[in-house]
This record gives sequence, C-alpha cells and structure tokens, in this order.
Amino acid sequence: MKDQTVVMLHGDDNVAVALRAIEAGTSIEAGGQSVLAGSEIPAGHKLAIRHISRGSAVTKYRQTIGVALTDIEPGEHVHVHNVGMPEHHSHCSAHNGAAPARTAAAQSETFQGFLRANGQVGTRNYVGLIASVNCSASVCHAIADAFRGDVMAPFDAVDGVVAITHQSGCGMSAAGDGMTLLRRTLIGYANNPNFAGVLVVGLGCEVNQVSGIMNSSGPDRPDLVQSLVIQDEGGVRETVARGIAIVREMLSAANRLTRTAVPAARLKVGLQCGGSDGYSGITANPALGAAVDLLVRSGGTAILSETPEIYGAEHLLTQRATSTELAQRLLDKLRWWERYAAESGGDMNNNPSPGNKAGGITTILEKSLGAVSKGGSTALAAVYDYAERVSMPGLVFMDTPGYDPVSATGQIAGGANLVCFTTGRGSVFGSKPVPTIKLATTSGLFERMRADMDFNCGRIVDESLTVEQAGTQLFRLMLDVASGRKTQSERNGIGDREFVPWMRGAIM
Repeated sequence: MKDQTVVMLHGDDNVAVALRAIEAGTSIEAGGQSVLAGSEIPAGHKLAIRHISRGSAVTKYRQTIGVALTDIEPGEHVHVHNVGMPEHHSHCSAHNGAAPARTAAAQSETFQGFLRANGQVGTRNYVGLIASVNCSASVCHAIADAFRGDVMAPFDAVDGVVAITHQSGCGMSAAGDGMTLLRRTLIGYANNPNFAGVLVVGLGCEVNQVSGIMNSSGPDRPDLVQSLVIQDEGGVRETVARGIAIVREMLSAANRLTRTAVPAARLKVGLQCGGSDGYSGITANPALGAAVDLLVRSGGTAILSETPEIYGAEHLLTQRATSTELAQRLLDKLRWWERYAAESGGDMNNNPSPGNKAGGITTILEKSLGAVSKGGSTALAAVYDYAERVSMPGLVFMDTPGYDPVSATGQIAGGANLVCFTTGRGSVFGSKPVPTIKLATTSGLFERMRADMDFNCGRIVDESLTVEQAGTQLFRLMLDVASGRKTQSERNGIGDREFVPWMRGAIM
C-alpha cells in the first residue's frame, strides 16, 4: 500500500478509503478508473468511486455500510451528510448447520507465567483490595496507598497493590440483574489469576454482603482470599490498620512466587477497540485478528465482546459458529440490545461517537464490520453472558456494552489475563491487574502518542507490512507482555481507576 492515495477493500465496493488527506480536484486511481476528488477528503474518510443512486447500498468490505440519502457522484466525499442507516436490519444467522473445522492446537509456543494452585496462570502478580460497596471504597484506596513507592522494594516479584472499587453495592434489590451482574463481576475479579491474593472489604450493612462474595471466591487458596467488615473492625482507622497488616502478609506470600514456562494455551486475551477511525478496519483490527488466529492455533482463548459493535456484522460470526444453537444464542443477544436501546429512546446507530465520525466512520454497520475483524477467522466456540467465567478455548464471544471500560471489566471478570486494545483516535486505557497492549491504527497516532502506544499497525499502510506479518509480530509481543514485559499503560501507572462494572436495575 506504500504511497497509495486510497485503498479499495474489495473490488465490488463503491467507495474507497483515503490513506491521507486529499485536496479537492486531486485525480484518484481506484477500481480500475480515475476520478477527481470533488472536495477535500480527510484521511480515513471515504469517497465514491462510481455513481451511487439515492436509496442504493453504500458498500465497503463488500458489505453494506449504509444507504445513499442523495445521489452521490464519483469523487464525492461519502459520510454522514449523504449516508444513513437502512430502514430495517434483519438478522440472518447464515449458518448451514455444519460445524466449522477447529484447528488442532500447536503446543510449541510458551510464555513465562505465574502458575496458581488452582491451575490457572497469571501474567501479573498483584494483590487486590475489592470493595463490596461504594461505602468501603475509600478504605480500600487508603490500604492500597500505604503500599506506594519504596515500601514495595522488598517485594520485587509483586507487581503492586490495586484497589478495585465501584459506585454501587447498596440502594439496589438483593435479587435481579443488577445484583447478579455486580456480584458475578466482583467474584470474577477475586478469582482472576493475575491476583496472588485478595482482600474483600465491606461496610457491613450493605445489600451486597461480603459473605456472598467470599462464599464463591478462591476455594483453592483460602489463605490468599480474606475479608474485612468496617463496622465489625470498629471503624475506618481500625480497618485500614488491619488491612495493611493483612496485605503485608499477602505480599510476603506472593513474593515467593516465580514465573515458569507455560503453554501459550494458558492465555485468555480480551479483545477491545476504542476511539476507532477509518483505518481501524484496515490495519489494527485485521492485524489483531491475525494474531488471534495464531493464539487459537496454540490452544489459547480470545474473547471478542462489545455486542452493539457487532451489529450489522453478526453474520460474519454466526456463519462460523460451531452449531446452529450457538449462532441463535448470539442473535438473541443482539435482539435484546435492540429492545434495550429502544426502551432508552435510542437506536443501535447511536453508537458511533463524535470521535469515530471525525475519524471517518459513518454508521454502526461500518464500525461493526471493522470491529469483528479483531476476531480473526477461526470458528466461534462459545457465547458467554457478561462477566461469566470463560472456560472454552478458541474464539469466544462475551455479551458486553460497547463502552470499553465496562466491556474490558467483564472480560477480566471472565478470566482474561491479557487485553489487546486497538485505537485510531488515541485511547490511554489500562486495566490493572491485567496488562493492556494498545495498537495504533496509524503511524501518525503512534508517533504522536508514542508513550501510550505499544504497537504500530500503521506500518501496514506506510511500509507495506502485510496483515499476516503484523499479526505474527503482535503475537510475539503478546507472549512477551504475558511474560512480564511492561506495557505503556503500566509504565504510565494507568489502570487503577478503570474498573467499571455494568450497572443495571433500579437504584432505590
């Protein structure tokens, strides 16, 4: 792609994507013909390469991304001013009932991880403080703050002490979706293999009682999952003092642990995209998909999520499902989201953010087609509810909102020990206790935010690096980070405040 002005992603498309800003009147070669840019076309945006009649489909990736609101002439800028959503979107499973072949796992790839007593493998070695309710959040942070700086010097095998706090846990029903999701998320974090030890802290009178979390957490390591209740301890100062003593003991135990070689099959990688742009579906997302294919061939697990951001591209997943029933389960999730959005007075096309649109993404259909490519090309093995424990290897799907912190929180609660996050506009997301690898869609973003980006997918455009080559390099980086190499978000200290569980249900 080096020195190209535009790229067509399929020969049947009627739009091309600008690889750099194009001035009005510039002659463009695309699709075997020459067109003149009718106006300035920003980088990452689309222009028509042939006439598109009003009401006709606008196609990219050989897929419909919208309908023309007016007649669009060759060379014209194609975006929100002249493209809208189809009047109806029908969900088609495109599943013929035959299970796709699953690639046999290769066992040669390894990384250096922390093998836990329950058989799970951590890529990091943290001690966590988990609040059962917002009322205990400040106490959790006070205990964690006692282990900043030089006090951690004796514990060089430990990555740190992190407080997992939130804004709920009371003023809600003891039953129903809200409590079910919150408790499942907190229990999932308590059991995440990147925690060597966990202290659960409650107030005492909250709806989300500490006992409910403890009864489902850490059965194979009772000495490293403990709890405190502020009202039982006598107040804030007493609880903080007792918590510091408990965490110090946990740190001593965690510091005795060492990394050991484990198969790449022990990796569970959460796939995220945020601040997407017109390059996301060309560079970073396909490169991550190529790395996912290598991970799955090694026996590992990749967790694709953000259900509203597969809307319009779900057929690319259902046709790869291992059964008709699994395909139907995914479609049921999408129909739930349609109802959920409608009840709130919105629709699924509300999803592309102002930043997405500024970067060239016009509709949710276009965004979803790029987002799905993060999942690579292997069979879809399972569909999970939010924060549900992920046990099936291969490519799986978890039902989550499209909001990145909420989605990643669900993946980590499900057992993800690594996150890969593609971005076109420049996300600075981190996710303690799990390292986040951030992939820049363009070299410009990578250079502009070099201290925040871990991998430059812009080389696919700038240096003619193939998607497969980028995927191979990214897979090596995933193994290196899983073995302890620090990501940029870790170097920047990002990730303490990004725990955002999905809040549903009435606040009373």
